[in-house]
Amino acid sequence: MTENEISYEIRGAIFEVYNNLGPGLLESAYEAALGFELGRRGLFYAKQVPLTMQYESIQLDICYRLDFLVEDKVIIEIKSVETLLNVHHKQLITYLKLSGLKLGILVNFNTDEIAKSIFRKANGI
Repeated sequence: MTENEISYEIRGAIFEVYNNLGPGLLESAYEAALGFELGRRGLFYAKQVPLTMQYESIQLDICYRLDFLVEDKVIIEIKSVETLLNVHHKQLITYLKLSGLKLGILVNFNTDEIAKSIFRKANGI
């Protein structure tokens, strides 16, 4: 599957979770439900994937965690906040750069309109 095909399936899973749960829950609830929906769509995924960091010539043990890595190609970053900040978008872009992946999806489930709260971020596409 291409990144765009995976993204389409992820978006469908996000809508399914939101339509069933609505806004106002913790990120962990949306993470559990989204994992179920991704699996139901036959997508391979991993949750809380460690992301190490290279600085100059050394590998740092500082480790970040990707909420989801889908098909080893697309990062999903989940939020459940009143307002997405610019730093949330930058966080995902930085994760893409550190991982070398091309596509990420940022979603905020704490919203009245989920369609306006899903953002695609690209790294070199």
